[in-house]
Amino acid sequence: MNVAILGCGHVGLELGRQLTDRGHEAIGVRRSDEGVQAIEDAGFEAVQADVTDREGLAAVPDTDAIVFAASSGGRGAEAAREVYVEGLRTAVEQFGGRENSPERLVYTSSTGVHGDHDGDWVDEATPIEPTTEKTEVLAEAERIARELPAEYGFEGSVARYAGLYGPGRYRLERYLEGPVTEGYLNMVHRDDAAGAVRYLLEEDLARGEVVQVVDDEPAHKWEFADWLAERCEVEQPPKQTKAERLADDDVSEAGKRRILTSKRCANEKLRDLGYEFAYPTYREGYRDAIEAYRDGERGI
Repeated sequence: MNVAILGCGHVGLELGRQLTDRGHEAIGVRRSDEGVQAIEDAGFEAVQADVTDREGLAAVPDTDAIVFAASSGGRGAEAAREVYVEGLRTAVEQFGGRENSPERLVYTSSTGVHGDHDGDWVDEATPIEPTTEKTEVLAEAERIARELPAEYGFEGSVARYAGLYGPGRYRLERYLEGPVTEGYLNMVHRDDAAGAVRYLLEEDLARGEVVQVVDDEPAHKWEFADWLAERCEVEQPPKQTKAERLADDDVSEAGKRRILTSKRCANEKLRDLGYEFAYPTYREGYRDAIEAYRDGERGI
């Protein structure tokens, strides 16, 4: 199987490694020199191109599947629209217009499209309710991913990621130093974020569908922070309620919406499809980071 990973960053690099290790051919696409070097360092083919540039994407060879994992780099809604909506549309049209078009697309989205559910459970059947301009863009991109490929004779799926963590993104200090605001954390380790997409491609599953990629156990932030502190052998961090955090003058409107958003994301569909997690919960996923912290490493 040949797979082009468009926007081959944090998760894409791991996906490429997993595909290559299993005998598939991965092609990573990044727009920067540093990004191309990271792909080559990971051990698979790199193409330098911007996902919003149709002519640039023409340099990417024909593949059996494309994974759209590009990021807007934490910028605002306008930048997100350029990447997630216009970039995705450009990619589908560019690859779909070829004589040898791909068989399928996987677009990596975010559970942020669910909005607030007051701590209740949500799954793929729950109507999405984006609450910010950026999550509205992500919801639009999900629609494009599922509908537009059909116009070119292939199928699009959505892998809806929870909060990503893993090497370089454990952010231990955030929870150990506090203050920690109440609410739920829905998480998935980088290796499983990549592994789930690899599994859907290898097993040819969930064509035209949405699959939530989240681990087995949403964590309450206070409990998670105390668990980390105990294992890192430090004092439990200070806590604050949502009302206390919202009373701070430094909270933006977007920040307020994030604080007020609460949900627990279910992964029964991914489990029923047969995927086995490398890190079923944060307890397994943070083990290496905790050991490194206790050995004196910081900022991991």
